[in-house]
Amino acid sequence: MVLRSEIRRVQVLISPRAAAWWSKPATQRMFARHGGDHHVEMVYQFSLDAADGRKKARRAVDEEVDAIFVIGGDGMVNTIGSEIVGTSVALGVIPAGSGNGFARHFDIPLNPSRSVQAILGGEIRTIDVGMANGRAFFVTCSMAWDAALVRSFEKFPVRGVFPYIFAAAQEFVAYRPQPFDVLFDDDEMMSFPSPLIFTAANLTQYGGGARIAPRASPDDGWLELVAVSKRDAPRLVASLNRLFDGTFDRLPGVFSRQFRRMQVRRTKPAPIQVDGELIESPREVEITLLPKSLNVLVPKTVEAKRPRKLW
Repeated sequence: MVLRSEIRRVQVLISPRAAAWWSKPATQRMFARHGGDHHVEMVYQFSLDAADGRKKARRAVDEEVDAIFVIGGDGMVNTIGSEIVGTSVALGVIPAGSGNGFARHFDIPLNPSRSVQAILGGEIRTIDVGMANGRAFFVTCSMAWDAALVRSFEKFPVRGVFPYIFAAAQEFVAYRPQPFDVLFDDDEMMSFPSPLIFTAANLTQYGGGARIAPRASPDDGWLELVAVSKRDAPRLVASLNRLFDGTFDRLPGVFSRQFRRMQVRRTKPAPIQVDGELIESPREVEITLLPKSLNVLVPKTVEAKRPRKLW
């Protein structure tokens, strides 16, 4: 497998959490094994933290690289990818996180060798990007209990699906919903008195195989809201498996709606979750769409989904 002919200069940025497996020599050997360095200039660096990653991504754009490969989880993908939105630089993702929602949506293998092979032999696809109060997101942005649980998850010393479930259970007991007033696309107002789940999705995944928005498509010109009231939570818990088999949005009590712009007014400020990272937010949150604004390298087996009409 070799990279597309138009890709000649590549910056590889490695998450510090992935350092144990992805040392620079090991990473270079992995890419070389699959033909990644054949007639391609590749530079390998660690992203020491979010600020360092952004700085190195901006420098790579200024130096006119053709692609940036991120070895890390959704948070690092967001950090680096945000710096290349609206540019010609392509984003390649080698999953090395806990949830890997971005990689799972695009069927990028979680096995290191297979993921490198899939990306090197992949194709460029231009996808939409969501913006939450001016901050880019590629996977999801959540604003209720589905955001608060990240706070507990971050306290666990290990990552994975089970710590995520435990964090969800802890926050479920403590979380107190507040009412949301929502304006969709400047022409329809709705009220959500006690939302427990309130997620705007560009891709299908929360991560870990949990598909919160099974029909979300990254290049159809729409974002998807999935909302569940706290009063409907008990019966949904009994159908938790539906979150993993792609039928969650068909359950009674699950509200789903497409939009391009959504203005959310809450009673008080509260953190929101953006691609797995918890950030502080004021009472009002504005979600907007940047259509076809990020180039990504995906396996050739991934097919574009047909756009759906707004219901």
